[in-house]
Amino acid sequence: MFHAAMQAAIEGARTLAQMDELSRQLWQGHGSGALGDHEAQILAERLHGRRSAVREGIRPVGIPAGRTSLFPPRRSVRSPDRAASLERRRLLACSGPLPPQLAARFTEGQRAVLRIVGDEIAAKGVCGLCIDAIAARAGVCRRLAQAALRLAEGDGLLTIEERRHEGRKNSPNLVRIISREWQAWVRRGARQQPARLRLDATDPQPKAIGCKAKHPTDRVVTLGTTLPAEPAEKLPGRQSFAHR
Repeated sequence: MFHAAMQAAIEGARTLAQMDELSRQLWQGHGSGALGDHEAQILAERLHGRRSAVREGIRPVGIPAGRTSLFPPRRSVRSPDRAASLERRRLLACSGPLPPQLAARFTEGQRAVLRIVGDEIAAKGVCGLCIDAIAARAGVCRRLAQAALRLAEGDGLLTIEERRHEGRKNSPNLVRIISREWQAWVRRGARQQPARLRLDATDPQPKAIGCKAKHPTDRVVTLGTTLPAEPAEKLPGRQSFAHR
């Protein structure tokens, strides 16, 4: 019943706002058990196709000729330490972000991007990071991060929910994993690695979290040990034989 209603609503949606609301209802129904994994994946793929068709028909209004956006042009951002970014990218790509049969489809930089997305989804259920933050944490450029997400979306591994606002800056997209193989891989990794890696854009070295540092206390004398003998002249009430 819920599956048929959602399918009819997706076919009748005409705006991106309607499709964003349907996407939210779709995953709420999946979380409550009204939809199975297979049904939710089919509806998500159909919703993505309808969203792409509607997006192609959108034409900007009120933008002067020769200008593609009302907002100022984006400045090019480069890593302050390219060697550290490259090392971080290789570390993330080799950490097993995807099952082997899925990881073979992507390059090293793309796997690093998907590792950041997978860790965020494992921790919060959805990845709401902006594309610049994902690129900085993965040690790649903005364009590569965008291409990696679009490629994974085209392969049916994840969905990207756009949050557009008319007349003001859009909110970051919401990324969700819909591939059952990848979901199982992320859940298994979360159980086996309680102390995850935290990568910060300003700190190229990963830091383990979740472990408590142990500091040794003062040494105590245990049974069966003897203290070193003090010199005779330092013991109170005694005099050395040299003064007698």
